[in-house]
Amino acid sequence: MYFAALLARTEDGWEASDTELDDVETLSDLTDLARDASVDEDTVLVLIEQEDAWFGVVRVDGEEDPRIYVSDASAAARSSYGEILLTDELLGREPGDDGADLDSLDLDGTEDGEPEDDDDATGSDTAVPHGPVGDSEILDDLGVGEKELRALDADDALSSIAEALGASEVLETVR
Repeated sequence: MYFAALLARTEDGWEASDTELDDVETLSDLTDLARDASVDEDTVLVLIEQEDAWFGVVRVDGEEDPRIYVSDASAAARSSYGEILLTDELLGREPGDDGADLDSLDLDGTEDGEPEDDDDATGSDTAVPHGPVGDSEILDDLGVGEKELRALDADDALSSIAEALGASEVLETVR
């Protein structure tokens, strides 16, 4: 189960809207969705949480490149929504390098094709780090510093972020 919401900053504060990510396949799609919610090209935050296992924040300021923070990359990598956020650039990989090579593929003709080792299920344990990745200073100017962001628990992170922004009521209306 996941929850995703857009918080768009306006002259009067924050406006929240619930968002479905079913039609979002790439970070570019997500960025376009955020820009469509923007008022006068002001800041839009996309907040995503997945089953209290991880959360992500995407910040879009006008036409600038999106800034991304993911609380637990290895947990997010097991989610189709997390995979949208975990770009090669965010993970420090070359584009197209998913951590797997031909030697790691299961080509031995076994019936189920399942890898024997759990680490192989995600390509490589080194391909996606455990713990947070991305721009941990993404919310500094909005009142949530790097230390506070990294200390948030996935089960109440979005509420804590919204509270710090003064947007907890509007977020709760779409939850």
